[in-house]
Amino acid sequence: MDNPRKYRIDAERGKLVLGRFEMPFPRSPIARIVIGSLLVFFGCLGFLPILGFWMIPLGLLVLSHDISAVRRWRRKMGIWWRKRFPQVNRAGR
Repeated sequence: MDNPRKYRIDAERGKLVLGRFEMPFPRSPIARIVIGSLLVFFGCLGFLPILGFWMIPLGLLVLSHDISAVRRWRRKMGIWWRKRFPQVNRAGR
């Protein structure tokens, strides 16, 4: 991979890259918005079995590809996180 970022959307290949995992990514903006919205919605129900709170950040990542307001919010949260926890380079470390 040319891009050093671990979590990204590879639009050229149509993949969602999450570390070493790659998932197919719909090319239709409507399908991406529906999938992202469903991930966020069901992530809010993460206290139920099978569903989980991990779905919220994944849904926001998918939504940020098409919705600029979500993209700006995600970037601001990333900057805040880096300032608040500079010692954390990766999840859990």
